[in-house]
Amino acid sequence: MRQTARMADDVRIHPATADRWDDLRVLLAPRGEGADACWCLAWRLPSGEFGRLPGPDREDRLHELVAGPLPPGLLAYVDGEPAGWCDVGPRTAMARLVRSTTIRPVDDLPVWSVVCFVVRTGYRRRGLAEELLHEAVAFAAAHGAPALEGYPVETGGARLSTSLAYVGTTGMFERAGFARVAATDATSARRPRWVMRRDLGGAARA
Repeated sequence: MRQTARMADDVRIHPATADRWDDLRVLLAPRGEGADACWCLAWRLPSGEFGRLPGPDREDRLHELVAGPLPPGLLAYVDGEPAGWCDVGPRTAMARLVRSTTIRPVDDLPVWSVVCFVVRTGYRRRGLAEELLHEAVAFAAAHGAPALEGYPVETGGARLSTSLAYVGTTGMFERAGFARVAATDATSARRPRWVMRRDLGGAARA
């Protein structure tokens, strides 16, 4: 649990465990009849498998992860309401990232990766994604990760839409103590993305 003083609201952050599934659905379920949803699996599944998997099956797959031994991310609550989500876990658990030709590994260190932020309408532009990132650092460290990586976009001072800034921004990661370690061949909104890393001083657990 995290209660922070950096926002005026009562913000608490918890791992996404099975008892919080309904709250996660509030954040990730599709909007509108017939709409499909990513269910935050685009980085966790190989691209081909993700593309073939219909929305309901994606939901089932995420539910399996939430019910498993390692929560696949963190949930943020503002004044008791589910307001934000962060997908974080070992890089080796992110199949698309493992196979990526645009975001290649920097070295052989068994890093963890934070790949996505979702903030619910009504709670945006209040620093919630940054709070989730701070807690992702603590979560990864508590599970023995030697370092945590993100792959944010360099905005150049421009304001990006939520759909394009879901990976976070370099400024946000820098404020959380991350350093740029390599440029990538990936872009968002035609702007470059970076591999940014924070050393956690730990050794990954087997």
